[in-house]
Amino acid sequence: MFELSLQIVLVLFFVAILAGFIDAIAGGGGLLTIPALMWAGLPPAAALGTNKLQACGGSFFASLYFVRKGMVKISSIKLSIACAFIGSVIGTILVQMIDASILSLLLPFLILAIGCYFLFSKKIAEDDKHQMVTPTLFAFTAALSVGFYDGFFGPGTGSFFALAFVTLAGFGLAKATAHAKVLNFVTNIASLIFFMIGGQVAVALGLVMLVGQAIGATLGSRLVVTKGTKIIKPLVVVMSFAMSFKLLWSQYM
Repeated sequence: MFELSLQIVLVLFFVAILAGFIDAIAGGGGLLTIPALMWAGLPPAAALGTNKLQACGGSFFASLYFVRKGMVKISSIKLSIACAFIGSVIGTILVQMIDASILSLLLPFLILAIGCYFLFSKKIAEDDKHQMVTPTLFAFTAALSVGFYDGFFGPGTGSFFALAFVTLAGFGLAKATAHAKVLNFVTNIASLIFFMIGGQVAVALGLVMLVGQAIGATLGSRLVVTKGTKIIKPLVVVMSFAMSFKLLWSQYM
């Protein structure tokens, strides 16, 4: 068992606010919350499980804001929601059975490629473009596979979803970010269920951080609506590079 002082809980609460703000716009908030939870003394598995609980707060309130603003119509992505949930469940089960070290070696370069795409692509804008695949095909390819990835490994899920919506569904960046957050909430819930079954969630601490996530996500999602590409694109690039550096550092340093 571990014990946390009031000061540490307050630090984690404010870390969650910042992470929720970043997550709502660009993803990558786990770069802050997971190291912070491990710094506070949680074992790695409990840190991952507790992170999923608090992340649900941020992704839920950001998703709710986007739905209320009309940026996301749940009825139009019901199949993608189902596929993302199923993919996350499969990934969460499978990661407990096989070695994920190969993916951990490839991941920094995949996320770096996303950052470069958002940095250099001239196709990314506010307006929707021609969609490359049907909503049904999107659900059974992008939603299912990224959902599986989130359950299996996790870092950068929001960026992968946003990239899929931009490149395959032809969404503008703000609309893609909004839809990505909804699917990310679904995959968070699916993964959280299995962490809770395994007893790997510090519920009280997770709920405190969930409140912080909700505050940060509400602020961040408002900026997505009002500022759009002007704020999303730079922050996606910065967070992608930061995630790549963090993962490479942990592997090779």
